[in-house]
Amino acid sequence: MSSMISVSALRKTYKSGLVALDGVDLEIEKQEIFALLGPNGAGKTTLISIICGIVGIGSGTVRVGGHDITQDYRAARAMIGLVPQEISLDIFATVWNTVRFSRGLFGRRPDPAYVERLLHDLSLWDKRDRRVIELSGGMKRRVMIAKALSHEPQILFLDEPTAGVDVNLRRDMWALVRSLRDKGVTIILTTHYIEEAEEMSDRVGVIAGGRVLLVEKTVALMRKLGKRRLTLMLRHPLAYLPSGLDPWELELDQQGQVLTYAFDANAEDNGIPALLRRMAELGIDFHDLDTSRSSLEDIFVGLVEHAA
Repeated sequence: MSSMISVSALRKTYKSGLVALDGVDLEIEKQEIFALLGPNGAGKTTLISIICGIVGIGSGTVRVGGHDITQDYRAARAMIGLVPQEISLDIFATVWNTVRFSRGLFGRRPDPAYVERLLHDLSLWDKRDRRVIELSGGMKRRVMIAKALSHEPQILFLDEPTAGVDVNLRRDMWALVRSLRDKGVTIILTTHYIEEAEEMSDRVGVIAGGRVLLVEKTVALMRKLGKRRLTLMLRHPLAYLPSGLDPWELELDQQGQVLTYAFDANAEDNGIPALLRRMAELGIDFHDLDTSRSSLEDIFVGLVEHAA
C-alpha cells in the first residue's frame, strides 16, 4: 500500500519550553484504520493538530496525499476531515444546514443527494430539520462526523470518537468506521478505550513523551508482545511461595489461594508441564485452572512504563 500520511523527523517545542514532539517518524497507509494510543500529554493531540494544519510545524516534514502541509496547505487540508474530541457546533442551526454549510466552506459544490446519503448512513435523516441544541450528546457526535465528512475527505481523524457515548452508539460508530474504510477512506483514531483499538484498527501506534515507541499491525503486536496467563486455584492456601517454584516467577494472591504464571504461548517450551510436575513434587494441589491472553491494554501499559 502507498502512504497517505508521511511524517519525518517532526519536532514541536512550545514557547514554554515543552517538547511536545521529539523526532516523530510515521507512515500511515492508504485505506487503513490506524489507532494512535498514548497517555495524557504524550503528544497525540499535537501530532494530529499539526497534520490537520491547526498547529504550526516546528521542524521536519509532513505530507498528506503527497502534498506538503506547509507548501501546499489547501490541497492537503482539503483531503482531511477532523472530528475533535470536544463538540463544537452552532447549536441553533439545523442538522441539514450544519452539514451543507460545512461542505461549502471547502469550496465543494452543493450536492443534496450526497448530504442525504451521509445523514442516512449516520442515522440522522429523521433529525435533519432539528436544531443541534435539541439533540442528545450521541446525536451531536454523529453530526460532528457528518460535518467532517461533508466535503468527501480521503482522510478522517477521529479524536476520542466514542468518549461519553453509550455502548450501542459505540458499536454503531465502529460499524460506520469500517464502512468508511471499505469505501476508501483512511482513518486515524485516538482512543482511551483499548478494546476499541484492538477491535477496529489494522495497525497501532504507541506514543509517549513525544516519541513514537512502536508501530505494528494489531494482530502481529498481539502475537509478538502478548502473553498468556495460567491461573491455578489452589486446593489449600499457601502462606508464601516455596523457593522450589522460583524459576517460574509466579504471583501469589494475598489470600494465598491463586497462583498466576505468565508465559509465551509461541515458545517451544512454555514451562507449564515442568511447573505442574514441580508443584506435584512439592505437594501443592489445585482444584481448577484457567488460561487467558494479555490484552492490548497490558501491552500498552508495559511499553509506556518501559519508556518512562
